[in-house]
Amino acid sequence: MSKYSKFLVPLIIILTLIPFIQQTIQAETNSSGEDKLVYVIPVEKEVERGLEAFLVRSTNEAIEAGANHIIFEIDTPGGRVDSAGQIGKLFQGLEIPTTAFIVNEALSAGSYIALNTDTIYMKPNATMGASGVITADGNAADKKAQSAWLAAMKSAAESKDRDPLYAIAMADESIDLPEYGAPKGEFLTLSPNDALEVGYAEGIAQNRTELLADLNLTNATIEETETSIAEEIARFVTNPIVIPILLSVASLGLIVELYTPGFGVAGTMGLVSLVLFFYGHIIAGLAGMETVILLITGIIFIVLEFFVPGGILGIIGVCAIVVSLFMSGYDLTHMSISILIALIVAIAAFIILYRRADAEKGFIQKIILRDRTTTEEGYITTTVRNELIGQEGITITTLRPSGMALIGDERIDVVSDGTYIEKDKKIQVIAVEGMRIVVRETM
Repeated sequence: MSKYSKFLVPLIIILTLIPFIQQTIQAETNSSGEDKLVYVIPVEKEVERGLEAFLVRSTNEAIEAGANHIIFEIDTPGGRVDSAGQIGKLFQGLEIPTTAFIVNEALSAGSYIALNTDTIYMKPNATMGASGVITADGNAADKKAQSAWLAAMKSAAESKDRDPLYAIAMADESIDLPEYGAPKGEFLTLSPNDALEVGYAEGIAQNRTELLADLNLTNATIEETETSIAEEIARFVTNPIVIPILLSVASLGLIVELYTPGFGVAGTMGLVSLVLFFYGHIIAGLAGMETVILLITGIIFIVLEFFVPGGILGIIGVCAIVVSLFMSGYDLTHMSISILIALIVAIAAFIILYRRADAEKGFIQKIILRDRTTTEEGYITTTVRNELIGQEGITITTLRPSGMALIGDERIDVVSDGTYIEKDKKIQVIAVEGMRIVVRETM
């Protein structure tokens, strides 16, 4: 036994140490980020529903790919509060570790988005804060909206163990923090050093390489996401400023088309604007097929109005289109204002074109058909038989009140003056009203 003991003892020691050696190698591999997948997702331009749709798509893609970390590179001046709220919920629901890398600015809604990530890093010249709520016209929002936003900012900070005081100061100008450049009356905006000091940033990184090193992800596989052309269109057309412009162009184009022979540039512009509006809102997840069906139904009813008199179908068609617009919007108030602006533009265009339709000069002459098929030019639509007035004849058929009569040598369609006239009765033409020849029975 002693012969084999000198081999057996070292073998047992080696077998015992193998698990520890493997753990050490694995730890070294993980510390450098090898075999890890990192998704880098840009958060750029204004915060709106188009950005929200892009982030939903990108984070789902990261989850499906098995990403180990998501870095959101933020550079935004802010935007819609409701969209920021939805993005915040999205980030809070992610089980993958997240990092906000503020490459330039994360202001207003952008700061709220950053606060919902696990860690925050900033470039040396970056800023974060100035998150007061303002309306579309640049005025401060009402107290109810401000209170809700302050609560959201506070909740976002507390959810990641950050002191909520500074998040509140970003949105509440009544808090006095002069040591950070935000005396009473000013919203707090943090520089990278200030953010480090108050615990709102875990570090400052010159670039993505430094950031990955700080996150121990130097050798990780990087996957960058970009907005698609469809998402870029969606982000553009769902912008609160662009929506009323699109609807105004649509209404203006269709009104001008009413004064234009055939279907030309104005009508094309109107339809393209309308299609862009719905296409962008569908891509952004704001509109579904039901809104498209309602829109098409409205258009069909309006077209039918040209063939079926009464006006009811036209009214139904217009109402269907307006309802589809409201169903596509993310804010009833903003959509109401946008539709009102488009309606005012349409009414103004209609009045101007109507008043200038008979003008002899001006641009309107270039788009309105002025030719007429007049009698003087040799066009005849109907013959007025005024020479028959006073002539006598005899009924060929019974007049109830219309029928046929023989006047002179002609068989002519006639109508009685309201009385019943039997066949083979003498009649006299008493009036000619266009194509109607009115007769009366004579004795």
